[in-house]
Amino acid sequence: MDPYSRFVGPSEAGDMQSAGICSNNIITDDSPKAHSEPREIEAARKACGIQDIRGWRRVILHFTPSWFSITMGTGIVSILLYDLPYKARWVEYIAIAMFCLNILLFVAFSIMSLLRYTMYPGLWGFMIKHPVQSLFIGTFPMGLCTIINMIVLACLSWGEGMLTFAWTLWWIDVALSCACCMYMPFVIMHIHEAKLSTMTAAWLLPIVSTIVAAASGALVAGALTKNHSSHALWTLITSYVLWGCGVPLAMVVLVMYFQRLALHHLPTPEVIVSVFLPLGPLGSGAFGIMKLGEVANTLLPITGTLPAVKNGMAGGILYVLGFTMALVMWGFALVWLFFAVASITRTKFPFNMGFWGFVFPGGVFILATNQIAKELPSDFFKVLTMIFTMIILLLWIFVSVRTIEKTLTGKLIYSPCVQQYQEDRMMKMQCAVGGGGNIHGPSANPSGSSSSQDGILDAAAIAGKAQ
Repeated sequence: MDPYSRFVGPSEAGDMQSAGICSNNIITDDSPKAHSEPREIEAARKACGIQDIRGWRRVILHFTPSWFSITMGTGIVSILLYDLPYKARWVEYIAIAMFCLNILLFVAFSIMSLLRYTMYPGLWGFMIKHPVQSLFIGTFPMGLCTIINMIVLACLSWGEGMLTFAWTLWWIDVALSCACCMYMPFVIMHIHEAKLSTMTAAWLLPIVSTIVAAASGALVAGALTKNHSSHALWTLITSYVLWGCGVPLAMVVLVMYFQRLALHHLPTPEVIVSVFLPLGPLGSGAFGIMKLGEVANTLLPITGTLPAVKNGMAGGILYVLGFTMALVMWGFALVWLFFAVASITRTKFPFNMGFWGFVFPGGVFILATNQIAKELPSDFFKVLTMIFTMIILLLWIFVSVRTIEKTLTGKLIYSPCVQQYQEDRMMKMQCAVGGGGNIHGPSANPSGSSSSQDGILDAAAIAGKAQ
């Protein structure tokens, strides 16, 4: 039997392994290795709080960045419902309710993350080094973008302060997105032991954050154009740069991912849902470049940008190029959508946190579809947007219910970084207790107690520093 199964139960172990977030070398309380530990080590473990972390502390300890994928999915559904081609007032109320829920989730998850790395600061380094969990750092700025977008769409009537607030949040998001997009690929090159055969589409997550920020910047720039044209221009230029940072790099990763699928076949059933992630950069990239072109068409003549182009045609050129590029990217996304649907119909796969990979990538693909519908004199894309939105809403409901169910039973509350973190702390404790002279042989002290106690205290002190 898998040792992790003895720790949490067979079904829970399967769920954690299927999410790609657990390892198979957990040392359990009933394993021979655990029973063979000297009493001093066992006492040191208890003294340093490594064992039996329960309740809210266990939730904080095992809270991973992947939980922000919930805010991404919830946020994108609220945006879709609020901006439907065929509007209904009651649907807008549902969208606003989901927007409020998304804010609550984002704030709660942010507080939990802050507590995690404050209470256990050593975990940050292990999380960055983990080949799967570190990639989910990009979900934080993308989740924030969904909140910024809804502020622009639904809250500007509250006053000028909301626009300033959205613009400030957007610049914070720009900094976070750039850090994710540039640093995490370097971590893959420098720290992770990456292999083509084990590559997943999760490599796209930190990269997509800049593309999503660019699309969000287009919305913010559009809102700034009327009364703050200079601010809008800088927002527009920055958004184009962000789009340029993310889209080409995402295309490089897509080429590598296609090669991985072609040479090493489809991913295992546990991570098969990751085949939907390529819709993320393509959908958000298509939506973003269309919105940027739309804003440029209005803003550039106002600000006198590119004056060498006669009659303010510079904005119109960017507008046409944006729509053309978006249409090409939307078509490329259709190819990956076919690959994804064909892949999941070939096998059964268990539920895990990766199911949220259905919602956000599909949602931004629908956003691009909706934007195309606004630009073309045809009802086809409008009807297609309505159908896709209903599908993604039902999918969000299903995934939300299953997530709540699995969370209440504790089956989703596990982080592999904690296992590595605890092993590192135990190694330091063993060295400290061994230095006390009472682990591997009789103590020089006839009573055999003082040296052992000193070792335990040293171990506790070192473990405290390791946190």
